[in-house]
Amino acid sequence: MLERLDEIIRDIEQGWRSRRLLVVGDVMIDKYVWGEVSRISPEAPVPVVHFNHQSHQPGGAANVAMNLVRLGAEVLVVGYTGDDEDEKLLLSIVSDNGITARFVQCREFPTITKLRIVGGKQQMLRLDRERLGPRSAEDQQRLIDTSLQHISSCHAVILSDYAKGVLTPEVCQSIICAAREAGIPILVDPKSTDFSRYAGASTICPNLNELSRASGLETRDLDVLLDAAQQMVSKYKLDFLTATLSEKGIALVRSDRRTLAAAKARQVFDVSGAGDTVVAVLALSLASGLSPEIAIRLANVAAGVVVEKVGTVPIEKHEFLAALTPELALQAHSKVVSRDELAMRVALWKQNGERVVFTNGCFDLLHIGHITVIEQARQLGDRLIVAINSDRSVSRLKGPDRPIVDESARARVLAALGSVDAVTVFDDPTPLQLVFAVRPDVIVKGGDYNPETVVGAREVQSWGGEVRIVPTVEGFSTTRLIEKSKR
Repeated sequence: MLERLDEIIRDIEQGWRSRRLLVVGDVMIDKYVWGEVSRISPEAPVPVVHFNHQSHQPGGAANVAMNLVRLGAEVLVVGYTGDDEDEKLLLSIVSDNGITARFVQCREFPTITKLRIVGGKQQMLRLDRERLGPRSAEDQQRLIDTSLQHISSCHAVILSDYAKGVLTPEVCQSIICAAREAGIPILVDPKSTDFSRYAGASTICPNLNELSRASGLETRDLDVLLDAAQQMVSKYKLDFLTATLSEKGIALVRSDRRTLAAAKARQVFDVSGAGDTVVAVLALSLASGLSPEIAIRLANVAAGVVVEKVGTVPIEKHEFLAALTPELALQAHSKVVSRDELAMRVALWKQNGERVVFTNGCFDLLHIGHITVIEQARQLGDRLIVAINSDRSVSRLKGPDRPIVDESARARVLAALGSVDAVTVFDDPTPLQLVFAVRPDVIVKGGDYNPETVVGAREVQSWGGEVRIVPTVEGFSTTRLIEKSKR
């Protein structure tokens, strides 16, 4: 379990929006033709794909940029394109997604495209349009100058290498030296087998095959490869090396030790773009001051989300946060949130199609009557919010001797219940403003209320929600418990 997960989630929700990252590398377009396969062609032993629709998505370094912007960051991407229609299409897509692009046009080279034909959820064929080889010295200098002029305003830099001719040793070293001088993390997603061009980076992020080729070891023995990785950390003056190990997880390798973040078992549909997601989450985590050990665990969670998708699809922030919330549910203090934090969590839940239930009360001296209402409320949806009156509010309602238990303790006890997903404290006479802020799908009260007397009922019904009155356990109330204790 991640320590300080509530603080990490708060930073993801709010802090990542203020991070600015530079991505330099091989930009391309991933095109898809989607269809269904029901027979084999009589002309040749190949499947016949019945066309349904087509789509396109930024690929390569542009997909890294897409992952970053979907996680909330401000992003600038730099790379080579051709002077063609695909360049215009790529520029349009990234601009529409809020990414700033500084493409260097090379007239003799087309914009790189990968066309995939998918039958059902199975990739049947890939057709690449590209021209490999070095660009002119003039084009290379334009790319270096464009990159260097933006480094000082960024919180981290990513070099996304797909071996298409962008990240030459001269380009890599110019950018790495500038980032180091600026004191910001620089991460490399490598393709070259010669890691010397990446020397001085904060980290290099190879997969097992890339690590094997770079080390010159034709082996799948993980211990042997990670031993070689430890030597690379010293040899290339890295802070650490981050190795993605497929179903085994992610290894963080330092010169004197290594750490493994194990992956959870997943149903894998497509690993396309998973490495882009890993490097994006690592970069944002390091740019936010998180330790590399925490960063690889977050990246592991994010990779698990994208491999369950078909095609090169960036992770969405709400998907990432939803994948983290099972761990969050085990930490009671993490469920106690402010109104603003609650509104963001509700937005996340609703983006995931979850039904949000709201109930409120003083909940002073928690008893079986309270528990019954909470459990019944939870059964009406996917997420339950419990709003409690502040100490001042309880005193106004119940008298100067109340509450018996202060608001922080009441909130923490409620948060420890498995049925509860969030607890918040309100100081207003009624929870009406809170209801407006979270717009629940269901509002629940217990006892002798009726829909006409429930605060917020009319408002919830106005946006299509419902009001439910659930029965309480007779003979149980905080007032009776106090009287009994006095007797």
